[in-house]
Amino acid sequence: MAILVSGGAGYIGSHMVLELVDRGEQVVVLDDLSTGFWWAVPKEAIFVQGDMGDQGLVERTIAEHGITEIAHFAAKIVVPDSVTDPLGYYLNNTVKTRALLESAVRGGVKHVIFSSTAAVYGEPAVSPVPEEIGLAPINPYGRSKLMSEWMLGDVARAHGLTYVALRYFNVAGADPKGRSGQSSANATHLIKVASQAALGQRAGLEVFGTDYPTPDGTCVRDYIHVTDLARAHLAALDHLRAGGGSLTLNCGYGRGYSVKEVVEVVKQVSGVDFPVKLSPRRAGDPASLIAKADRIRAELGWQPEHDDLEEIVKQALAWEDALKTRNAR
Repeated sequence: MAILVSGGAGYIGSHMVLELVDRGEQVVVLDDLSTGFWWAVPKEAIFVQGDMGDQGLVERTIAEHGITEIAHFAAKIVVPDSVTDPLGYYLNNTVKTRALLESAVRGGVKHVIFSSTAAVYGEPAVSPVPEEIGLAPINPYGRSKLMSEWMLGDVARAHGLTYVALRYFNVAGADPKGRSGQSSANATHLIKVASQAALGQRAGLEVFGTDYPTPDGTCVRDYIHVTDLARAHLAALDHLRAGGGSLTLNCGYGRGYSVKEVVEVVKQVSGVDFPVKLSPRRAGDPASLIAKADRIRAELGWQPEHDDLEEIVKQALAWEDALKTRNAR
């Protein structure tokens, strides 16, 4: 019995692989390295370089390694890019997910864990956001993920596999042991960008939008530590293996921080007062996204261990420093 992790050389996927390897699972990573890094895959995992849409490769991999579960992380995730390149996002996030699911059905895969997003909610009328609220994504990224959720549900009903779809809120931080973190040079994650500014790797930070209907006018988000998120996937895997039914769950802490609040914490932790430029809103950014996160605790028994913004920022800063050293080699 082995688990295939698509996108397992990327940010969130690599943390899932670390958690699986730490508990002795047989892990196969599939990644095309378009945004991932080969060195992020631990030696205990089998690495297959390739595209998740290559059905011949995926089906050979499933057969060769006895894959019984898939954790699907591979996706394009930058909201503004999805607005300017919708076809690229629908190809990668929807069309290729369809191909992956067809390969899973052909290979007899029993369980799928799907990396979804809070972007499926669009601009929700209530906060925190419950899973049962109406879904109205406002950008191609969110729509591409919602289409994949629909496909996954239909495939599960038709072919007898079970799944857990986790709707992430804002993922941040790095592995507490310093083994992985957000490594893409041009990533747009706020805490990463602010950390780079604090370390002098960027000239400063740009804040997009200060006129939102929030307490300080900047966007509010629910920031979840990447290790807590990876462990939510482990809990989902255990649920499915124990015979649990298919679920769609929010994954966040249930409280939010504004962009300005996050920037101040990064400045305090780093001790650096880096420049901040205030700019107009970006297309596709909702004002506030905070998870109603009681269901995941009840259904999966998930208990976060790193719900502390200062800890998240400290580990993000430490990872950026380590990454700078790695890249200088």
